[in-house]
Amino acid sequence: MSISRSAKIEAAVIRDAAPQKQKLLDRAFAFAFRGLVYAQIWEDPVVDMEALDIRPGNRVATIASGGCNVLSYLITDPGEIVAVDLNTAHVALNRLKVAALQRLPDYAHFRRFFADADTPTNSRTYKAHIRDHLDDTSRRYWEGRDLVGRQRISGFSKGLYRKGLLGSFIGLAHAVAKLHRVDPEILLKATSIEEQRRIFDKRFAPIFDRKFVRWLTDQPASLFGLGIPPAQFDALAGGKRMADVLKERLQKLACGFDLDDNYFAWQAFGRGYGKQSNAPLPPYLQQGNYDQIKERAGRIDIRHANLVEMLAQSEAESFDRYVLLDAQDWMDDTQLNQLWSEITRTARPGARVLFRTAAVPSLLPGRVSDALLDLWEYRVEQSLDFTRRDRSAIYGGVHLYILKD
Repeated sequence: MSISRSAKIEAAVIRDAAPQKQKLLDRAFAFAFRGLVYAQIWEDPVVDMEALDIRPGNRVATIASGGCNVLSYLITDPGEIVAVDLNTAHVALNRLKVAALQRLPDYAHFRRFFADADTPTNSRTYKAHIRDHLDDTSRRYWEGRDLVGRQRISGFSKGLYRKGLLGSFIGLAHAVAKLHRVDPEILLKATSIEEQRRIFDKRFAPIFDRKFVRWLTDQPASLFGLGIPPAQFDALAGGKRMADVLKERLQKLACGFDLDDNYFAWQAFGRGYGKQSNAPLPPYLQQGNYDQIKERAGRIDIRHANLVEMLAQSEAESFDRYVLLDAQDWMDDTQLNQLWSEITRTARPGARVLFRTAAVPSLLPGRVSDALLDLWEYRVEQSLDFTRRDRSAIYGGVHLYILKD
């Protein structure tokens, strides 16, 4: 399994035509990406569900990542969600979430396990209700040991959202902020968007002007913790210093939305969801959605696979909706055309494709063949609006394409 895991990730990340220095960076990223990267996905599912307009019975193809959005899509009553990921840790996390949703006795247990994710009794809850309903591969992953010798499942008793590549990156960012005498959690004490802006401008913005921070963020490897591969680095920078780009994105995350409605800000500045009963949570963790998604959890098919390979093995006109996350930012032109050939072949009438990019514009024009792209309508104004309202604030663009009649 480890050989297969490494091969799949390296095939997706390493650029054959790149100079040797870039290949070395690609290999370093591929190595880092083999473990858990996202304990929580960083794409806004509310924006996703509005853009995708999933209808009852629709069949959805998506990249799994941390699984938050996969489970949240169940609210829309799809017929099936096929969720694929190259990362076996993400596959194990998605399967754990589905098994927990189906087997935990009530919402209180589910919330403690995934919303709090730091409750000492969660390890016992896993043994009592979940472990016997996991597939062997996922069970081996969660009961395997991390670098310090603890079972990985213990992360749910000690703070899962501090784990993984992204959790470690956020922890490092907190450490850098504290070196500059700023505690990131101060932002979460704000009582209005105006106060959020004042705190950000006074306490956080100056950090990005420090020489060390500007030098550090100009190194592609420094952003591996955000899941940004070297191939995506230049697109994210867009000709600017990376510190300036990150400051702009963090400003939107910190000040663009009310804290009562933005759980992404709580993750970034508090390293977890808030503990209060009315804390903002992803849709799949909200009590009002629990019964619906629990009933529909069996509609999720989680696969350790490349999205293109999965689509190539699927019948023509077999999917209604596609969620690509930011995977296309990793791809060369050949891979993009292979992907869109398979999407177009498997798309049913009225199919929708949603994806994100590190840079602002869509990356498809001039790279995907006109013969393919002419079959799809790019919703420009809607895409700009979705980008504006994406609470994660990380991406430059959120893009919607719809198959023409």
